[in-house]
Formats: sequence, C-alpha cells, structure tokens
Amino acid sequence: MPPSDRRPLTLRDVSEASGVSEMTVSRVLRNRGDVSAATREKVLEAAKRLGYVPNKIAGALASQQVNLVAVIIPSVANMVFPEVLAGISRALDDTELQPVVGVTDYLPEKEQSVLYEMLSWRPSGVIIAGLEHTDASRAMLAAAGIPVVEIMDTDGDPVDAAVGISHRRAGREMGKAILDAGYRKIGYMGTKLGLDRRARKRFEGFTEALAKGGVEIADQEFYSDGSALAKGREMTKNMMERSPDLDFLYYSNDMIGAGGLLWLTEMGYDVPGTVGCAGFNDVQLLQGLPRKLATMDSCRREIGSRAAEIILARLAGEQAPTGKVELTPTINPGDTLRQR
Repeated sequence: MPPSDRRPLTLRDVSEASGVSEMTVSRVLRNRGDVSAATREKVLEAAKRLGYVPNKIAGALASQQVNLVAVIIPSVANMVFPEVLAGISRALDDTELQPVVGVTDYLPEKEQSVLYEMLSWRPSGVIIAGLEHTDASRAMLAAAGIPVVEIMDTDGDPVDAAVGISHRRAGREMGKAILDAGYRKIGYMGTKLGLDRRARKRFEGFTEALAKGGVEIADQEFYSDGSALAKGREMTKNMMERSPDLDFLYYSNDMIGAGGLLWLTEMGYDVPGTVGCAGFNDVQLLQGLPRKLATMDSCRREIGSRAAEIILARLAGEQAPTGKVELTPTINPGDTLRQR
C-alpha cells in the first residue's frame, strides 16, 4: 500500500492471516496459555510473513514496565563504552530484556534529560555511567522503584548498586609504577578534567602517588575536542618542545597515548629508555601498533556484564549486590615502561 495509507498491523491482521482467533494469537505471541504446536507454528509463521511486531506498550500499561534496560553512557565515540555495551548485551542474551542506549556527551544536564525520557517508558532497570549526577537525576534514580546500577566508578556513594573500579586507586598505582621504574620528570596529558570526572579522579590519585615520592608533575596539557590520536601527537610535540627534559609522559587514555607514542617513535626517541609513556584502558584496537603502550585494564566488559547480572538477579527476586562491587584493574607495562 502507498506510504500515506500505511497503518500499524494489529492482532486482527495476524488472526485473519492465520485463521485463528485474536485471543489465540495473543496467547501465542505472549507465550501464554495452552496452544497446540501446530497452531503456534501457524500463528508465528503468519506474524513473521506480515512483519507484525507486538505492541509492548499495551502490556506495559498492565505491568507498569517494559522489557527494556535503560543504558545511559557519556559517549559512543569513546572506545571504552562499546566494550561495556558488549558486556551488557552478552549478559542479557537469552533473556527477554533488551538494552536501549542514551548518550549524554559528558553533560550533567543532558544526562538528566535523557534519564527523564528513558524512565518515562518504565524500563525494567537502569545502568548509568558514573556516580556524579545532578540532584534531579539522583532523585529520579532513587524514586524509580527499579534496579539501578551505576557503572565504571566506585569512588563515591551509589544510589543503589555500583560496579566499577576505583579511579583514584588506578591513578595511584600507575604513579607508583612509574616512580618504581626510575622516572622523575613527568608530564601529563588528557581530557579536560571538568568534563571527564573519572579521568580527574585518576589524575588526583596519580599526583598523590607522585607527591608521596617527592615528585611533582613537571608539565601538563588538556584538550576537549578533536581526534584523540591527532591530539596525542599534537600535545606530545608541544610538550616535548616546551619541556625537553621530561622522561615520562602519562596520558589519560590509550588513544591520545598511542598518538604520542607514534610521534615519539617517528622523532627517534629511545622509548622507554630516555622517555617512557603510559595510557589507560588497555584498548584492544591498539594491539596492532608496532610497540605496545603501557596501560591499565579498566575491566570494561566485566563491568557491563556484572551490572546486567545484578539487574537480572533483582528482577528474579534473587540475592544481588547493593552498594559497591569494586573490580581490580592490572597494569600492563607493554614496551613503554621500564622494568627493573
């Protein structure tokens, strides 16, 4: 039929196509009631042939929720979050629940708006990145009456449950490893700390570890827009020209770290002898680089799967964690952090 004449398919259409009653069609599509295998197959074949999709909103009016899990993340461009989503999807496979994703661009007010819209659809649970939200967002999460899991971070107080790592601890451990390797003149490059709160916490832990070793950051630079690889090259070039005596460069993430490592290699620096470098996240995409960047695994897939498992357990009435579930990241020295 012409596009202007199109209308949504109904149970009656499937009923007429399969030759059974609307009540039987409803039972088959909801997997309820005693229906023979032959009738079930007839109904499912007709629905598939027509392209019929059940109206879940009608069922939601009775149950007060739909089989969706709201997943709210700051970015899909950041290589971290697709792996988190993969962990969530893997845990929800073979269940009726489906993740639906909202993106906040690291903006608290946009997160508040996205959360409001998603909760208005009455999802079965919420998985949301970070522990810092606006007061209105925290109030909505607390009053939602559904399982809420905040992910990626455990440095703070969760509304319900939290799964992640301590970013302050991650920064401290990397700082200690750099000092233990004998580096003392250290530069830092990363995203603007007001936007990425988890990067800020790693920076705080990092500087704390350096201070305990009697070392201060010698130079630092931050960025907010543009290609991470290109920014890594650009910032590294600027910093090394500005502070040529630096012997280690710590990057807030692997992507800018990879750009910096490529520039150092092209310029002929002895890495890690004269200058060492490290990033964060252990992004698998960078495994093909000629040299392996030192980094720290942020447990992304496990965070996603553990969060979804908490949602599933709560909905099934089973015991599930509340409070914090803190995972332990590990340092991979790669080829760019001296070993003693």
